[in-house]
Amino acid sequence: MRTVVVGASGGLGRCIGIGLAQRGANVALLARRQEKLDDAAAEAGPGTLAIVCDVTDEHSCRSAIDDAAAKLGGIDALVYAPAIGPLARLVDTDTDTWRRVFDTNVTGAARITAAAVPHLTKTAGVVAFLSSVSASLTPPWPGLGAYIVSKAALDKLVEAWRVEHPGIGFTRLVVGDCAGGEGDAQSHFNEGWDPALTAEIAPVWVTRGLISGSLIEMDHLLSVVDAVLRAGASLSIPSVTVAPRPAIEAG
Repeated sequence: MRTVVVGASGGLGRCIGIGLAQRGANVALLARRQEKLDDAAAEAGPGTLAIVCDVTDEHSCRSAIDDAAAKLGGIDALVYAPAIGPLARLVDTDTDTWRRVFDTNVTGAARITAAAVPHLTKTAGVVAFLSSVSASLTPPWPGLGAYIVSKAALDKLVEAWRVEHPGIGFTRLVVGDCAGGEGDAQSHFNEGWDPALTAEIAPVWVTRGLISGSLIEMDHLLSVVDAVLRAGASLSIPSVTVAPRPAIEAG
């Protein structure tokens, strides 16, 4: 399975890219940071590719995808993992922040997919987009409005791709709280959050039951991703959710 994982230099993208390679896939890891990509490729094993790609730049996306396709001999599967989620109340979210969030979370996914469609059409391949329970399965989380709106847009983008390219499998992979990995494999989603605002808003998330209190094991998420990709377009899995059961209080 010739697989491209975008956003593979850190967090869930890195975990998924390395995990798929270690499960036997031929993987190209794409992200902006060459040094971290090289480290991830070394951990993934011999033959894993490290290709620099900026999802906010159309030329970079097309060049990286074509490079991956040439070196892999084609593309059977694509995983889109990048996402940014600044912590800010909507009233304080400026135009530049909205643009940055959508450029990575939505438009970047569209750019990469458009570049990969010719290759995926040849192989009847599959694309999995990482989404979030906060976009459709829970009420909105205060302070994450821009992120949640962008993920809801991504969900609709997946449906639009499916309508226009029925020969490719497009899957929305809804992910709940996940343990991730160690080091660069840890989630950096909350980097840059204002500590005072975090301390104010986080208890609200807990009170409203938005935080489950338990985590998905990375191996479980990997098993789902691997199964979705190996199913290919023939099974056409429109959406799958991987979320932890709520923690059970002792007593």
